[in-house]
Amino acid sequence: MTKKIATREAYGEALIEVGNKNKNVVVLDADLSKSTKTNGFLKEFPDRFFNMGIAEQNLMGTAAGLAASGKIPFASTFAMFASGRAFEIIRNSICYPKLNVKICATHAGVTVGEDGASHQALEDIACMRVLPNMVVINPADAVSTRKAILKIAEYEGPVYVRLGRLGVPVLYDENFEFEIGKGIQLKDGKDVTIIATGIMVAEALEAKEMLKADGIDARVIDIHTIKPIDTDLILKAAQETGAIVTAEEHNIIGGLGSAVAEVLVEGTPVPMKRIGTKDTFGESGKPADLMKKYGLTASDIAGAVKEIMKKK
Repeated sequence: MTKKIATREAYGEALIEVGNKNKNVVVLDADLSKSTKTNGFLKEFPDRFFNMGIAEQNLMGTAAGLAASGKIPFASTFAMFASGRAFEIIRNSICYPKLNVKICATHAGVTVGEDGASHQALEDIACMRVLPNMVVINPADAVSTRKAILKIAEYEGPVYVRLGRLGVPVLYDENFEFEIGKGIQLKDGKDVTIIATGIMVAEALEAKEMLKADGIDARVIDIHTIKPIDTDLILKAAQETGAIVTAEEHNIIGGLGSAVAEVLVEGTPVPMKRIGTKDTFGESGKPADLMKKYGLTASDIAGAVKEIMKKK
């Protein structure tokens, strides 16, 4: 059985690693350090940790000030509050002056589960990718999360990293190299390409296996960086397979599906279908049940592939 680790867990461990490497790394949280896993950094470097309380706008404003002073702030809270409540501060105080703030938001998507719609961020990718100067990253597993955190600690500029609550399969080994803006082709295939991000990458790989029974050879790509997106990899897949299905634990409006569609329509238009939540809020429930209800399973991806194949 594939080992499962939450991306927020990997984030917490990676924070300590970058903290040991660079004394300018500081961490801010909004009274959620146990949940966001920044509490490990607090124990290791108490003088470099700032609990801002339940005040997300202050969290981002203070992070901006620390960045302007030469520090490398990692600011964490739930994705709903990071991207929603603090949006204007992120826009005007972080992205506009292009300050070196790393916003690492946890508990994204419907797999937050029982906390329900108020806490299930399904629009955060859309909110963040529209901002000039912002890099948007949605890692698929624990290994890619760790590698992403190490990489963004060295990158100069604003970054939004989307992390989850739920344990997810470990897909990569330690030889994996994370590069901002470069997607990963995990599996080759000639008939169709499944482009996934975050926890949906594991579902895409499962869908590929399901499709084999129907004689469909699917390519699987992990787009961990939504912005800047890997245009070359997407256009190559479109040219070689002639059909695209995207998969994300996010509203199909404004997220990965929209980003890929923008690339295709300007480069190589091909039949395409988007898997994601369909312009709706989530609800309280067990993560697996919610994934089924909102059409986010491997079976849903496989069904979309069969549908889009008819349009080739």
